[in-house]
Amino acid sequence: MTAVDTAAAAPPVTGAVSPFPPIAEYAFLSDCHTGALVAADGSVDWLCVPSFDSPSVFGALLDREAGTFRFAPYGIAHPTARYYRPGTNVLETTWRTPSGWLLVTDALIVTGRTGACEVTPHTRPPSDYDAAHLLVRTARCLKGEVQLEVICEPVFDYGRTPATWSLADGDCSAAVAEGAGRSLRMHSDLALGIEGGRVRGQHVLRAGESAYCLLSWGASGNIPPDAERAHALVEETTDYWRTWLAGARVPDHRWRDPLQRSALVIKGLTYMPTGATVAALTTSLPETPGGERNWDYRYTWMRDTTFTLKALHWLNLNWEADEFMQFVADVEPTEDGSLQIMYGIDGRRDLPESTRDDLSGYDGARPVRVGNGAFDQRQNDVYGAVLASILLHTRHSRRLPRRLWPIVQSQAECAAKVWQQPDQGIWEARGEPQHYVSSKLMCWVALDRAATLAEIRGDGAQAAAWRDTAEQIRADILAHGVSERGVLRQHYATDSLDASTLLAVLFGFLPMDDERLRKTVDAIAEELTDNGFVLRYRTDETDDGMSGKEGTFLICSFWLVSALAAVGRTQHARDLMERLLAVASPLGLYAEEFDTANGRHLGNFPQAFSHLALIEAAGRIILAELMQEI
Repeated sequence: MTAVDTAAAAPPVTGAVSPFPPIAEYAFLSDCHTGALVAADGSVDWLCVPSFDSPSVFGALLDREAGTFRFAPYGIAHPTARYYRPGTNVLETTWRTPSGWLLVTDALIVTGRTGACEVTPHTRPPSDYDAAHLLVRTARCLKGEVQLEVICEPVFDYGRTPATWSLADGDCSAAVAEGAGRSLRMHSDLALGIEGGRVRGQHVLRAGESAYCLLSWGASGNIPPDAERAHALVEETTDYWRTWLAGARVPDHRWRDPLQRSALVIKGLTYMPTGATVAALTTSLPETPGGERNWDYRYTWMRDTTFTLKALHWLNLNWEADEFMQFVADVEPTEDGSLQIMYGIDGRRDLPESTRDDLSGYDGARPVRVGNGAFDQRQNDVYGAVLASILLHTRHSRRLPRRLWPIVQSQAECAAKVWQQPDQGIWEARGEPQHYVSSKLMCWVALDRAATLAEIRGDGAQAAAWRDTAEQIRADILAHGVSERGVLRQHYATDSLDASTLLAVLFGFLPMDDERLRKTVDAIAEELTDNGFVLRYRTDETDDGMSGKEGTFLICSFWLVSALAAVGRTQHARDLMERLLAVASPLGLYAEEFDTANGRHLGNFPQAFSHLALIEAAGRIILAELMQEI
């Protein structure tokens, strides 16, 4: 047993039992418009409608009184087994009760497109499938008899407005909830009754019998007429995910399952109407237990573009890659021509941050934030992320789309203007601006990739000019960004380490046999780790404008795997990869961080960046293993 396994088995250090389930116990559902988190007890504790960044209608994830929706056996809180139907984002939960066995299936429905979507209008060409704006939950008694219960208690606008329920024309199988200018419709073959701000129903199922309930926030005509159609929609959604995954290129390797699950997570975090990808499903899940490092991640970060494109193209998911690049091409630049570090999933620029002080926060972690105040920060890494993505996409599509060239020009020119200026860095530090090495590095990436794109376009003079600036940036980094012991530092005014300097390896800043790269990788592996997992930086050495410690960052740990593989230390990379795979959630999901002290996931969940980095790390090791066979 490893040290991490021992820590995971130890009792929580806080001693008290929390009313909040561990983050890693949640299951993730998606219809590529929004997503839901389902707790082990059968409660939907997080759902925002109609889209990922809408206000929540079920928010018990952040306050136990902010809304929930349970469909499970009465009086039983702990299921026997939970698993995804293989190759899908459809959840199945098996329950054992004193009198019988029950199987519950949950799905956010994706079905054949029947026309234009009026709930969440598309800017991308619509595909053959689209969200039905339905959450369908079915139950089947496998043996004996089970008392099934449904409790649906939405609280609109992040827990501010309790629902006002009414039965539909006196029909106890249908009810409508109103609040904060939004309505939900619920249908079930369980008889429903209204109890204040919730509806509740119960029924005893006997072996072979089934039941369903569904929640709709779309047009009333989308509601299935009966149980048979509700079950059929779950099967259609299963077929959708399996058909989609069949188009992915997943190698026949021992890591096939985590690669497939990561692909399904990335697809599930994609906003189908625009092609954008949210960084995570949630807001304000804490990076520090009970602390203030709580952020809203339901937006699209430009720095994610390279990692998203790498993963999608590596998996042969070229349609999704093109959709994402078209979203990047659509977004509005700032006044100086640069792209913001993040945008709303509909492309909006303004993401003002506010706090919801009436919410308790997950396990007491406050404040709860809506919006992200970092949207207008200066982070000079954004240019490199965008241009590396465009080059990657150009090489895969074998052409540079006409509409992307102006972006190449504007981002290269912006990088050339600002690379000598301090910024907030890749981690969006809220302290004083610094000359972060990773920011300089990504400006080098911007000019280096822009020069290559100019060469592809046949513009030799522009390519030479950009290449010359790239070399100036490289020389500056090597002169000021390397410590006396030959290790890349966090920023020019410190010798502290920062995991973001691993990007020098991943983006080919120097030859892989360069001693400075190897020493940087070794220093991070030996000095910037907690139980072998990588920290972003030491919080006591970095002015990030916040208090408290944080857990190890899973993306940084996967970056270390990739860097170790790139510099030829394949066995070390493989060993760390196996440890990282071992700490996945029971359903194969990752949050942003992992607390090695108690084996718990921290931060927003599921986290796209963690899964993107997993795909790249696995790909590098698999490629190294294949090369050894030649």
